[in-house]
Amino acid sequence: MDMKKRVSLELRHRSPTEVTELVLDNCRSSEGKIEGITEEFSNLELLSLINVGLTSVADVPKLDKLKKLELSDNRISGGLEVLAERLVNLTHLNLSGNKFKDISTLEPLKKLPQLKSLDLFNCEVTNLADYRESIFKLLPQLTYLDGYDIDDCEASDSDGEGDGVEDEEEGESEDFEEEEDEDEEDVVAEDDDDDDSGDDEDGEVNGDVDSEEDEEDDDEEDDEDTSPTKGEKRKREDEDEDDDDE
Repeated sequence: MDMKKRVSLELRHRSPTEVTELVLDNCRSSEGKIEGITEEFSNLELLSLINVGLTSVADVPKLDKLKKLELSDNRISGGLEVLAERLVNLTHLNLSGNKFKDISTLEPLKKLPQLKSLDLFNCEVTNLADYRESIFKLLPQLTYLDGYDIDDCEASDSDGEGDGVEDEEEGESEDFEEEEDEDEEDVVAEDDDDDDSGDDEDGEVNGDVDSEEDEEDDDEEDDEDTSPTKGEKRKREDEDEDDDDE
């Protein structure tokens, strides 16, 4: 798909002024130039042109609000002066996988005062001796080069852009742990209830058994007292005593 058609599709019936992010990766430019993007995209903050066959950025329009420009995996080898002239508030620039051989070709970027992050992975310039030191010296406004600062400390999620996501994930993780703790407490409580009910049942069963045994003992005693044999024996003993008295 050519770049102009892709721009039209990405608009989705919106006006260019409503667009803040425009991703045109893997489409095809005509003659290696930027097409279909004009100054009407006045609120554009992110423009991604990865692997679109660019050899020049000469046709990039003036976009005062653009902060991030992705140009990786193209065939650009110079002509960066236009970026300094038309993208004055650029903070992140990715030129990885292009044809930059000399540090001098990057010198125009000195005129981008807001530039904090520059990526040059897989460019020939990265093979030069003292490459990192030279770039930081050439572009003192830079904070990160290829994802690391001058002290080789790694950037955190593109200079803090992902903090909100991490906080949210941590919050979800904490909530999940709290739910697990609550579930464990509920299980323990249920187990305690089961133990108590078991004790009650045992008590009831034992109580019933004891009660039945007591009733049987009472019945046996009653049977002994009312036994006709025993009564007759007492009667005979009484008669024998009367005979003796006589």
